[in-house]
Amino acid sequence: MRLAALGYQAISYDARGHGESQWFPKGDYSLRAFASDLIGLRRKLPGRVALVGASMGGAASFYAVGSERSLTEAIVMVDIALQTATLGTDKVRAFMRSHPAGFADIDEAVSAVMAYNPLRRRPSNPDGLMRNLRARDDGRLRWHWDPALIEDTPTVASQDFGSDLVSVAQNVTVPLLLVRGEHSDVVNDEGIAQMVALVPQTEVFTQAGAGHMIAGDDNDLFNDRIIAFLRKYLPLEQSSKAGSFRT
Repeated sequence: MRLAALGYQAISYDARGHGESQWFPKGDYSLRAFASDLIGLRRKLPGRVALVGASMGGAASFYAVGSERSLTEAIVMVDIALQTATLGTDKVRAFMRSHPAGFADIDEAVSAVMAYNPLRRRPSNPDGLMRNLRARDDGRLRWHWDPALIEDTPTVASQDFGSDLVSVAQNVTVPLLLVRGEHSDVVNDEGIAQMVALVPQTEVFTQAGAGHMIAGDDNDLFNDRIIAFLRKYLPLEQSSKAGSFRT
């Protein structure tokens, strides 16, 4: 909404296996597959574009740009780096695997999120969380992603994709903003140091009080930093388009 109010056009799409996009229980959920989808979408868009990707979306955006240099004018990676902390990624996978039977109501889902990040304030209005849930045939609420994403077969959620990202890092030369949560257990100082060494134009912003789910922890502060970055590298007099990769 804020991007639109400023004159940007924002496109937020459901990645494969997420939300309303098709699920592939026996299909390909690899980093290359997500990046290929993004490249295909970008080719349909005219004008200059910035990519904003959180977690898996950020990794796919980076890999896509590393594979096709002309893809974008700038990248924002949200709490993801080329190498991530094992403790944090294991915690994310455990959260994704938890509650396979779903939730009886939205309050149960909110409690699960609070257990994952006890530093987050319990929302006074939990309706926003419904964007990440779907009511299934049994009436219970389940997360919007395909359970096959977190099976033991190689997927972006189960594999270590750091080596793939490092392999294309030299090709990523556009402005890059890495937004890290102050309390993130996914992106640590070592990951930041490697990122800056391999992609020296990286700007790092640490969002106070936030964990891995940065936008959900403080969406206003997150938007402030993203908008400042876009105004610097994708000013409206040059382009009216900004792409965001929703995960």
